[in-house]
Amino acid sequence: MTRHARHRTRRLPSHAHEQQARILAQALPFLRRYAGATIVVKYGGHAMGEEHLAETFGSDIALLKQVGVNPVVVHGGGPQINAMLKRLDIQSTFVDGLRVTDDKMVEVVEMVLAGTVNKHVAGLINRAGALAVGICGKDGGLIRARKLRRTKRDPDSNIERVLDLGFVGEPEAVDVRVIHALTGAGLIPVIAPVGVGADGQTYNINADTVAGAVAGALGASRMLMLTDVPGVLDNNKKLIPEMTIAEVQAGIASGMISGGMIPKVETCVEAVRAGVKGAVILDGRQPHVCLLELFIEGGHGTLIRA
Repeated sequence: MTRHARHRTRRLPSHAHEQQARILAQALPFLRRYAGATIVVKYGGHAMGEEHLAETFGSDIALLKQVGVNPVVVHGGGPQINAMLKRLDIQSTFVDGLRVTDDKMVEVVEMVLAGTVNKHVAGLINRAGALAVGICGKDGGLIRARKLRRTKRDPDSNIERVLDLGFVGEPEAVDVRVIHALTGAGLIPVIAPVGVGADGQTYNINADTVAGAVAGALGASRMLMLTDVPGVLDNNKKLIPEMTIAEVQAGIASGMISGGMIPKVETCVEAVRAGVKGAVILDGRQPHVCLLELFIEGGHGTLIRA
C-alpha cells in the first residue's frame, strides 16, 4: 500500500458529491467551447471594492487560465482615484456632470490606476495560482488615445458647444501585440485604462470603453462587463437574457434602457460590431459570476450579439 493510499478512506458518495460531479459533467461542453478562446473581463464596481468578492474574482480568473481559456482583464478604479485626490487635497471640477482631468489630476490618475490598483488586481490572480502581469495602455503602444470630444446643445440657441474635459481620452487604435506576447507565454494581462496620444500626452480613458476596444481588437469570443446590476432589465424590471443590436437600439429609443445603462450597452454594441462574438452585462456582486456565465447553460446576465 502506498503512503498516499493509507490516507484515503472509502466513503459512499454523498448527495453533495453527486451534485458536484453533475455540475462538472454539465460544464464539460462549455469547457470545450471556450478552450483556447479569448475572454475580456471588465472588472469594477462592488466586485472590486469588497474583499471577499475580489478574492473570488482572482481565483475565477486563475481557474479560467488553468482550464485553457485566455482571460484578459481591464479594470477601473474611480473610488480609489477619488480617495487619492482627497488625500492630496486636489479639487475636482465638473462640466455638466463630467469630471475635468487637468495636468495635476492626470498624474494622480496614472499613479493610482497603473500603479496601486493595477498591481492589486494582478496580485489577486497571482495569489490564486496563475501568473498575471499588470500593464497600462501606454505599455508596448497598446492604446493610442485621442482627446474625447463631447458636445452639448444649448436649449435656447440650439447651438452645439464643445465641452473641454481636459486629458480625458478615447481609444484611437489598439495594438494587441503586447497582449499576444503575454498570453502566448502563459500570462494573464491586467490592463489599466490609461492611454497615450500621438504627442506623448497621457489620457484617462473610461474602463468600459477600453474593455470594448481591446475585446474588438482581439476578436474575443466574449466580453464580460461586471457591473452593479443583474443586466439589462425590461419595463417590468425582469432580466433580459439576450438581445440583438437592433433590440438594444429599440430599447434605448423607447426609454426602456436609460441612464447609466446606455453607455454600457453602447460599448457592448460597438464591441460586437468590431468582431466580438458576444458581450455580456453581468452582476459583479454575484460570487463566481464569470464562471456562472461561461459554464452554466443559459448564462447569468444579458448577452448582446449581432
